[in-house]
Formats: sequence, structure tokens, C-alpha cells
Amino acid sequence: MSDPMDDITALPAPASAQASTSTSSDESPCDPLSEEERSYWVAFSRIRGIGPASFKKLLTFFHGDLAAAWNAGRAELLYAGLHTRLVESLLRQRTSIAPEEELARLQRLDIEALTLRDQLYPPALRRLSDAPPVLYVRGQLSPNDRCALAIVGTRRMSAYGKLVTEHLATELARHRVTIVSGLAVGVDTAAHLAALTAGGRTIAVLACGLDVLYPGSNVNLARRIVSSGQGALLSEYPPGVYPDSGNFPARNRIIAGLALGVLVTEAPQKSGALITARHALEAGRDVFAVPGNMFSRGSEGVNRLIQDGAHLIIGVQDILDTLNLFTVSQCLELQQTLPEDPLERQLLALLNHEPRHIDELIRSSGLPAPSVAATLLTLELKGMIKQVGAMYYVLAR
Repeated sequence: MSDPMDDITALPAPASAQASTSTSSDESPCDPLSEEERSYWVAFSRIRGIGPASFKKLLTFFHGDLAAAWNAGRAELLYAGLHTRLVESLLRQRTSIAPEEELARLQRLDIEALTLRDQLYPPALRRLSDAPPVLYVRGQLSPNDRCALAIVGTRRMSAYGKLVTEHLATELARHRVTIVSGLAVGVDTAAHLAALTAGGRTIAVLACGLDVLYPGSNVNLARRIVSSGQGALLSEYPPGVYPDSGNFPARNRIIAGLALGVLVTEAPQKSGALITARHALEAGRDVFAVPGNMFSRGSEGVNRLIQDGAHLIIGVQDILDTLNLFTVSQCLELQQTLPEDPLERQLLALLNHEPRHIDELIRSSGLPAPSVAATLLTLELKGMIKQVGAMYYVLAR
């Protein structure tokens, strides 16, 4: 197979290629996007074939200017690192997409588009190497959603699986832990409903556009999540995208990325829930599993997870203790009383229960190293964060 760059070896490098291409693709929160800028993020998300990796190449090469990327010619797009077939596809697709019309369309559908540069973009998800550049939201996200647990499992739920899922989701919701799942029938449905009934919060991640609710049997549940003000529907897919078999594994990485851990309550050996558990492990999250009947095919997957090292769960306290969430109320109160100093607020927004090194905080915040070090020391003296190891920090409990 020929190298895609062979097509441009005889061409002079475009002006944008002659500038340094070392710009970081880690899109940390910064100044709010203008409506025009946001329209280009949304437009690119509608291009089939442009995933997180291609998006990062464009952001890096065009120094964050997606308007320039959208209007770029074939040579520049090839120099940006996109392969030939993707460039040809992009050039064809963009002729039928008008960026200036995209935001109006979302407004009509009551859908919000969050980008990696937005403060409201979930910080835990932002840290994934393949985080969605654009996240479509219907409903309400909350700072409290940082304390979230994903609950997933089989669509063919047994009476035991339903009982366990409802019990654990209810207790977690009462402890102010947001329940994340995928709106599928079975375990997902039971988890969402239990959280809502308990007065808690829940987030449903879809494998299709938010105007294409799937499955049809859960349309009323989706509407309840939004209308209740107790949660949100999320998707990386723009409106009009129908569910496809390849969308579900990609959707599962978002479920895992939004949460502190993943709980599998009931799952057979071949189950999408196990894909979510794998994504959780790859993202450094904890995986929990409820032991099941050794003679039940529906329990083969969870029992295997336990055998492979997942936390065996016999009650909600096992999860709270492992994730250090026994003081989650204090954690949320801390987040709701953020300091007035903007540097302190910015660094606190980057911290949660997972240790982050000062170098990572410097890169993510874009702040000078001395400012980050001084601010971290101030926050530590105030008791708002603590150091766990050599220059690793977490929110204080």
C-alpha cells in the first residue's frame, strides 16, 4: 500500500505547514468559544471518518483554528496528517454541510454541543486519549456528576439481576452518586429508573443522535431523565445518526470515562458490559462485579470478571469504601463552595479522586509552572486538596 503522503511530495508545503506543528492537542478549558468557532467543531463532528485522532491532528496542525481547517484545501489537509481517502471524503461531505446552520439546528432540537474547550465538558471524560471532541447533551449536567458510577449488564436480566441492580443503584443514588448507563433494556433501564425513583441523578449515553432515541421502548425513560431535571442524555454522535453495531463499543468507552468505576451486576460471557469493563480498566477505573449463580449463563461474565481481579461486591458499602466515597457529601459541598481566586478554581476543576501529577496539571491548565506550584500549595494549606506521593494531588476528603 502506498504512503498517503506520496501524493504531496512534489508540492511545496502550505504556509500553515511551515509553522511549528508542536501545538498541544490537549484541549483544556479556556476562553469560551464564539458561536462561529463552535459551529465548525459541530460541522467537523458531522464528517464521517473524523474521529478523535483525526480531530486532534487538525487542531494541532491548524493551531486550534477549525475554521481554517474547514476551508483548507487538499494539500493542507494531507499535510495535517489525514490519509488520502479521508481527505477526499471530507472534501465531498463538506459541500453539503453549512457550519453556520448547525447551531440553529441544535437549538431547534433543544440539544447543546459541548466541546473539549468548554468548562462544562466532563473533566474525567476529557482526560481520555480518545475523548469525543464534541459531546451532544440534552438535559442537565451538574458538577455533582463528577461523583459517578457506571452500572451496566445484560439485556436479558433475570429476577435476581433486576433485584441486585435496583438495590445497588438506589443506595448509590441516596449517597448522591450519579448513575451512568446506556439506556439499553435490562440492567441499564433498571439502573436509570432506580436512580430517578430514589431522587438521584442519572446520565444515559446513547449510540445514536439524541433526536433518534434508541431503543424505542425507552423513549419515555429518556424523556423522564430530561424533564425531571435529574440528569441528561449524552452522545458523541450528531443529530440524525442512527444506531449502528460499531457505535455501541465506542459508546461504552464514554460510559466508562464518565465514571469513577464500573459496576457489572449481571452479564453472560459475551456481553457489551464486559467491553465497558475493559474500557474502565484501560482508563484506570475500578471494576466491580456482583457474584452470580455458577450454573447461570447470565452470570458467567461477572463471575469471570471477579476471577480476573474485579472487586467482588456484596453491598453498596464495598463500592463506597473502595472509591473513598464515604464522605461524598462533603466532597460535593467543597465543589459547590469553590474559592473566588480564578487560578484555584481552575486547578480544583482538574482534580478529583484520581491522583494527578503537577506536570499533568501544568499541561492541562496551560498555566506557568510557578503559578501552579504556588496555587497547589495554597489549596493544600486550605485543606481543599492533599498530596498523595511525590507531587501527586487529589481533592481532600
